[in-house]
Amino acid sequence: MERNAIAMGMTLTEKILAKASGRNTVEPGENIWVDVDLLMTHDVCGPGTIGVFKREFGADAKVWNPEKIVLIPDHYIFTADERANRNVDILRDFAQEQGIKYFYDITDRGNFKANPDYKGVCHIALAQEGHTRPGEVLFGTDSHTCNAGAFGQFATGIGNTDAAFILGTGKLLIKVPATMRFVLDGEMPNYLLAKDLILQIIGDISVAGANYRSMEFTGETVSRMTMEDRMTLCNMAIEAGGKNGTIAADETTFEYVRARTTKPFEPVYTDADAKFYSDRRYDVSQLEPVVAQPHSPDNRALARECRDVKIDRVYIGSCTGGKTEDFIHAAHILKGQQVKVPTYLVPATQKVYNDLFTIKYEGQTLSEIFLQSGCIEPAAPSCAACLGGPKDTFGRMNKPEVCVSTTNRNFPGRMGDKSAQIYLASPYTAAASALTGYVTDPREFL
Repeated sequence: MERNAIAMGMTLTEKILAKASGRNTVEPGENIWVDVDLLMTHDVCGPGTIGVFKREFGADAKVWNPEKIVLIPDHYIFTADERANRNVDILRDFAQEQGIKYFYDITDRGNFKANPDYKGVCHIALAQEGHTRPGEVLFGTDSHTCNAGAFGQFATGIGNTDAAFILGTGKLLIKVPATMRFVLDGEMPNYLLAKDLILQIIGDISVAGANYRSMEFTGETVSRMTMEDRMTLCNMAIEAGGKNGTIAADETTFEYVRARTTKPFEPVYTDADAKFYSDRRYDVSQLEPVVAQPHSPDNRALARECRDVKIDRVYIGSCTGGKTEDFIHAAHILKGQQVKVPTYLVPATQKVYNDLFTIKYEGQTLSEIFLQSGCIEPAAPSCAACLGGPKDTFGRMNKPEVCVSTTNRNFPGRMGDKSAQIYLASPYTAAASALTGYVTDPREFL
């Protein structure tokens, strides 16, 4: 009997890849060609991708589909660095040359509001612009592309060479990853956020615990999460070595996606008899606020165990921790209080920035709460200091300080100075720490 005629249970990731490869079934470890639904690249990797594309396919070659490519400048945008600015120019020239439909350009760095096409950090902008759809295959030249797995799709980061091949063909050869399932049940305590859950998981399995595997998040806790919470979980799958993170699409997903695109999509779901590489279960009601200590995302500790760690600054931003709900959580802690250390606010996208000045929490806009508490005025939306960047990047650590951050990585030099120490935390923990000047368990303010 032919293999494809055998009824086999598959995970969500396996089903998406089977569909994209034109097959009935696939198994972990198989190398398959998949048709790509969307390719994203940004100002850091885009120029290199374009260079490889032109070298391999020809200077006059055309991309496989100009409507399935998204170019998003977002990493090193608000800087005087000539090389960084030239990278955006390269994206612009390529978009015009190829007729690429989705190029979110920025031309006025002095006033980002004057750029109607500029969006902000690629991973959150992709979601907000309706590019993340259930059942599809998304590749991006950024490791946190796995963020989009929150929408029930296969989304993963790739290098410039693979991206260039997709530019020319719309296909990519990949190995099917085995799936690790993480079942999260129980009622979330009011002092926990999605960031605590993913830091707990990474601390349990290590930064190599999911190497080239899919991390599938499920359970009653996940089903009650908002899309932004789900994005936080999937965003950091790469910090455990994961190929991708996934969450099955449901009505919460459909409502979010349909409000942002009219394009059709077809969700798929894990079979009841699917086989998993491993199964881990958590009762989230029993967990506590955690941080990842320097210099690794798996160097986990309870926030209360680090209460003697004096800090120099707090940073709230990035694709992981700079979404609208992240700032609402921070405002919940900061309202009516005064910060004791410089507290940087970097919204992920222009939409999030606007939300800070329009969404009210207990009678005040978020920005009013932050400014009255002594935070630094919200910055223009971008990756900013999350990836270090040129020395004039907003929030960059140019000296060996200690920072509590809602970002995703705390490797040496990640946010600038190689001797700086970064404690990864939830927006609750980051805000609480800003109020004391020490790493602080948010339960002290909740």
